Amino acid sequence: MRNRILQKKLFLTTTGICIIALGAYAQTSIPGRLTSARDTTSPPKSDSVAQRINLPFNTVVTNGKTTAVTQAIYTESLVKQPVTNVLNALTGRLAGLYTQQNSGQPGLDAVSLTLRGRTPIILVDGIPRPLTTIDLEEIESVTVLKDAMSTALLGVRGANGAILITTRKGTPYKQVISFTAQTAFQQPIGMPKALNAFNYATLRNEAIDNEVRVNPSFNTGLRYSATDLQLFKDQTDPNGHPDVDWRKQILKSSAQLNRYSLNLSGGNNSVRYFAALEHLSQDGLFKTDNANTYNTNNYFSSYLIRSNVDLNLTPKLSGGIHLLGRIYNVNEPGATTASIYNSFLTTPNNAYPIINPNGSFGGTPQFVNNIQGQATASGYLQTYTRDILADFFVKRTLDELTPGLYVKGLVSYASNLNETINRSKPVVAFQRFVSGTGVESYGSALTVQANQLNSNTISTVNGIPNQGQGRQNYLEASVGYDRTFNQVNNVNAVILANSDNNVYGSNIGYNVAGFSGRGAYSYNEKYLAEVAFSYNGSNYYPGNSHYKYGFFPVFGLGWNIAKEGFLKNSKWINSLKLAANYGKTGNDNPGYFAYIQRIFDGPSAYFGTAAAANQTLIESTLANPNITFEKADKLDISLQGTVIGKLGFVIDYYNNKFTDVLTQRGRNTTLLGNTYPNENIGRYRYNGFDFQLSWRQPSAGGFGYFIAANAGLQQSKVLYIDEPNQLYPYLQRTGQKVGQAFGYQAAGLFQSQADINAAAQNGVATVAGYIPQPGDIKYKDLNGDNIINQFDQAPIGPTGPLITYGADLGFNYKFFDFSALIQGVANYSVYLNGNSYWEFQNNGFGQAYEQQLGRYTPATAATATYPRLSIGTNVNNQVFSSYWYRNANYIRLKTVQAGFTLPARYANAVKLKSLRIFITGINLLTITKLKDRDPEVYNGAYPIQKLVNLGINVKL
Repeated sequence: MRNRILQKKLFLTTTGICIIALGAYAQTSIPGRLTSARDTTSPPKSDSVAQRINLPFNTVVTNGKTTAVTQAIYTESLVKQPVTNVLNALTGRLAGLYTQQNSGQPGLDAVSLTLRGRTPIILVDGIPRPLTTIDLEEIESVTVLKDAMSTALLGVRGANGAILITTRKGTPYKQVISFTAQTAFQQPIGMPKALNAFNYATLRNEAIDNEVRVNPSFNTGLRYSATDLQLFKDQTDPNGHPDVDWRKQILKSSAQLNRYSLNLSGGNNSVRYFAALEHLSQDGLFKTDNANTYNTNNYFSSYLIRSNVDLNLTPKLSGGIHLLGRIYNVNEPGATTASIYNSFLTTPNNAYPIINPNGSFGGTPQFVNNIQGQATASGYLQTYTRDILADFFVKRTLDELTPGLYVKGLVSYASNLNETINRSKPVVAFQRFVSGTGVESYGSALTVQANQLNSNTISTVNGIPNQGQGRQNYLEASVGYDRTFNQVNNVNAVILANSDNNVYGSNIGYNVAGFSGRGAYSYNEKYLAEVAFSYNGSNYYPGNSHYKYGFFPVFGLGWNIAKEGFLKNSKWINSLKLAANYGKTGNDNPGYFAYIQRIFDGPSAYFGTAAAANQTLIESTLANPNITFEKADKLDISLQGTVIGKLGFVIDYYNNKFTDVLTQRGRNTTLLGNTYPNENIGRYRYNGFDFQLSWRQPSAGGFGYFIAANAGLQQSKVLYIDEPNQLYPYLQRTGQKVGQAFGYQAAGLFQSQADINAAAQNGVATVAGYIPQPGDIKYKDLNGDNIINQFDQAPIGPTGPLITYGADLGFNYKFFDFSALIQGVANYSVYLNGNSYWEFQNNGFGQAYEQQLGRYTPATAATATYPRLSIGTNVNNQVFSSYWYRNANYIRLKTVQAGFTLPARYANAVKLKSLRIFITGINLLTITKLKDRDPEVYNGAYPIQKLVNLGINVKL
């Protein structure tokens, strides 16, 4: 612990000295100020994003001189959302980018991303690294690189697209100091609504009666008596007949999020600097016990420091030092947040009392972990994460050799450590008994009593043990050339070599290395020709270069139509560009030395005696000596322009064919006695359209407004997966969209016995061997054999393209501003099942929910919205079928912000450059047909949050 504190102090002190020393040196000599009020369509005015991005991406986002397709959003849009992860601020703002937030748990609330159907790589200042929990105010822009040309220099890691995060750099203006303080109140949304004890008991009795009709020997002793039902209803016996709303008992109605950001920037012609400090704390929803001397709530707390210094050492030599230090801590009860939320789903309100009359925790043999004890008496777990980044680069122009020539070198080092402190302890619960004469007694402890753990270990990352520490070394050297001849012929080229080496835990390092290049030619800014290539690979493949390295070429053409003579003087077409590019990119997905056959010690002896167990060897998954990287042939055609200086548009068509996709062979056999490896046999296609439309009305008379809308239409198709020969065409996965769900096609509920008797004539049936009852789900008998089995499975859920869309709009009037972000998804369904949706799971003792009140009974046959009730697993009603796939299309009011900026004369009077007060709402309204569930977190996991945020920004 002492060493850890010393490390923190040393790092913060060193970085602080660097910032202070360089800041003192960089006295401003050029008057000016930082500009603001940019929307998602406005680039930074200080210098282009392309100039600020480390190679290899210093040219790909320059809109007029490339055929690449990108889209960027900037600081002012990002900071409108008080989120802990920058990925959460991208939702609804970028065409073709689909985000889904699967949890609202502090520290684990990042969204999952797909870009045109694939998971993109994350880049920070041009370097691959998944660092997304950073200060939003230190980010200048987030750019999506969508096509082959924009990711060409990534080569073997470019097939899935990329998210490029560019941090802010200093500008040659007077120093600006900005301080922002925010506090937000969070409330969970979309949590499952459990039944109270009386309704639970009533429906459970009904479910038992339904089981008895099918199986007369079913154990009816599990029924509740009329006396039990009355006591549950009256709530007069909280110990013997409890009714505990566990979510209300354990969770707070709201939690707080606080963020404090301080940054300063400025410089002169010699030195430019940007420095930032941030502290963020986000409380979880668990209530705590004042008797504890430690915090058992789940919370997230982080401290971050950033220093970006860029230097002009001589007229021809420049360089930069970019540093980042981050420390964050995630805390939760010793029982873990996931276990507590699972207990919510498996524990009915009448399972046991919170506290027995003797002061012990209540429980039963079916429910040995008291939820109150899990939340407040199970100790705590803390995970500390520490990250250090250091980027150094130097650039030298070689105009003395030929104008436009330069060389550049970049060295980057990153280190991270995940450390878990485990102070957990078991929760000891007891079952209470009352004899017929009223004598109270307690059974033995339901869990083994043990001392509190006190361990300190390097934790897991993404569920992989011993991966909690790592380092990255990134090296890059490049030669570039940018020159215009005769004022009409522009040549721009770069050649670079790089090496990215990552070491995690005890694993052998993962290294991606190679070289790449790009060349572009434009004539009079009208005609563009572009070519790029990359030759690289990784060390996780066999030594044969055929598998280890790949060559990835890309070609592009562009036409700035508005530069033509027939449109050059047009008053209403300001810009119009048609561009296309085509190329091959790669996806490095090797696994850990998957070409080597590995053999491990086994846990027990298959032959011989137990004494020889430690000599047993087990062969792991079969090796694939021919494994190589996946490939993608990508075509992109885009048309973009600006009309009357206010209306901007982009129409983008893409067609991406993925080959050599790693997948397990479909035509395999279990007779082998081992698991088949992934092989490069899959072929998929992704295609669709991205649309962007924006309108910006500059202020006139103190009033101005803007709107920026986007939409993405993404469809996919399985071209080949080596599936077995299918008896019927509808069973084939080939030809369906990637990830298409297959299951039984529901045809409603059996309304009566007569309906069951007529099933064969109506082309419906139930699962083979099952005796159908009124209220059961009936399924389409696709092959007409009067039974439902694997030969009746067909595509279920959405089969068409996924549609994502968003609209960012706002206005300003004098000193007031307002903006809103609307985001939505169409052709989207979710599968509702298991403990979070079905009744009486967990061996028949589980929870039940409000949707079960709409179950089938003879009286509600015509209006029932849920099948007849069952105990435990119903082999017919709970199979994978379209009945449980629900339309989850939604429109969400993602962000609303209103602000007031103090008039300049008042701000100047108190020596301020500006002062702005704002209020922000997040996830305030969601419109969806999905009942009692949030369309993103619908399975009972930690819910996402609705936030109301108050903030103030002061600039000096």
